[in-house]
Amino acid sequence: MNRIGFDNDKYVTMQSERIRERIRELGGKLYLEFGGKLFDDYHASRVLPGFQPDSKIRMLMEMKDEAEIIVAISADDIERNKRRGDLGITYDMEALRLIDAFRNSGLYVGGVCVTHCREQSAALQFEKRLEALGLPVYRQYLIPDYPANLPLIVSEDGFGRSDFIETTRPLVVVTAPGPGSGKMSTCLCQLYHHHIRGEQAGYAKFETFPIWNLPLKHPVNLAYEAATADLDDVNMIDPFHLEAYGEKAVNYNRDVEIFPVLSAILTRILGESPYKSPTDMGVNMAGYCICDDEVCCEASRQEIIRRWFRTSCEVRKGMAEQSTVLKLELLMNTLGIRGEDRPPVTPARAKARETDDAPAVAMELPDGRIVTGKTSSLLGALSACILNGLKTLAGIDDGITLLSPEIIEPLHHLKVEHLGSHNPRLHVNEALIALAVCAVNDPIASRAMEELNDLAGSEAHATVILSSADESTLSRLGINLTCEPRYENQNLYHG
Repeated sequence: MNRIGFDNDKYVTMQSERIRERIRELGGKLYLEFGGKLFDDYHASRVLPGFQPDSKIRMLMEMKDEAEIIVAISADDIERNKRRGDLGITYDMEALRLIDAFRNSGLYVGGVCVTHCREQSAALQFEKRLEALGLPVYRQYLIPDYPANLPLIVSEDGFGRSDFIETTRPLVVVTAPGPGSGKMSTCLCQLYHHHIRGEQAGYAKFETFPIWNLPLKHPVNLAYEAATADLDDVNMIDPFHLEAYGEKAVNYNRDVEIFPVLSAILTRILGESPYKSPTDMGVNMAGYCICDDEVCCEASRQEIIRRWFRTSCEVRKGMAEQSTVLKLELLMNTLGIRGEDRPPVTPARAKARETDDAPAVAMELPDGRIVTGKTSSLLGALSACILNGLKTLAGIDDGITLLSPEIIEPLHHLKVEHLGSHNPRLHVNEALIALAVCAVNDPIASRAMEELNDLAGSEAHATVILSSADESTLSRLGINLTCEPRYENQNLYHG
């Protein structure tokens, strides 16, 4: 059953007020480094049930007259065609997508800062494209030995060599397509230029995770470690905060490791650092908005299990390292959880055993009921499971067939005879198209179609690795999918 563990409205209010308070404390202009995803923070919504994926944007909308946005993107990432894993698009295209999304939300985008510049050809082409689109473009040049060479960094030949970004509002949000894009150095470079001009400006950081005022081994914070296991991120007690205030606060290793350097840079720019610890730099009120801790704990445990299954599949595909799986297993051992603690796992395995180990899928619906699907000559196991889920939600008898053979047979013929597919069984998207066609004349199929939105929040598990087409469709339906790390057959190529 879906239960709420996080007060989203309280979060939006408290977070925006805390940012305004930080602007007042620092005076002048605040450069706020935004970590994580702004529009679609599904990790946060999974581990903090009640957190809306667009909460950060809603918070910025509360301050839209005070804020402008700078998108930072690394020239190296453009050159390497680096991609955002969950969306599969390159960072340069993601930057354009972000700008469109900000503008469509009524937020002002002040420009794009291309960082780590060394005259890379692909980055130069991207700059020309931005300029042709009418977007202001600024450069931040690569500084040798950054961040260790402080005298060079805080000088005319360091930060002073990079462009000054013209901004007009008191809050400047610096975001990026992904990690390593140069958000922090963009903020610090701006502080340097403001200081040279005799203007007041400050810097702060907005990261949702880890949540600083939850215990180190709290499941929510361990779920963050699971999400970043491939990056070698580790949560730790902030030693600087403990020394300065005698208070335990949770941060992660990269922020703790870089803090002495960051503090030294701020001291060189401003005369003294306004912060005594990396936790001080953060603006994060999420911990105050958890309204049911056990709900969030259980959601986080489930997220870690999902990460373990997904990473195990990525290892099988050659896209991840086994060491990442071992880190996730350590986290699972810490919490005393196993793969079987994910509700649809055991029913899916049982259904596979019933069908001589043919592919099978089980799905836990948002109300807690479990439905299953098996492979047949007409449908893939996932398609069967989704249709069974729709029948269950609509109160349709299990013996009723939703898809007419008169619709399925021409689709099979099209796939095999004209599109060259060796698998005549319908994928989920194809089964839903067939259902939509049937719904035109069949009121029962129409009833099932009306339940599609109610599948959102379901948890599905497959006993084999499913196709990318099926994974994509489930993602759009809002269904969380995991798979056993094995293929249906022994072929080397799996489309």
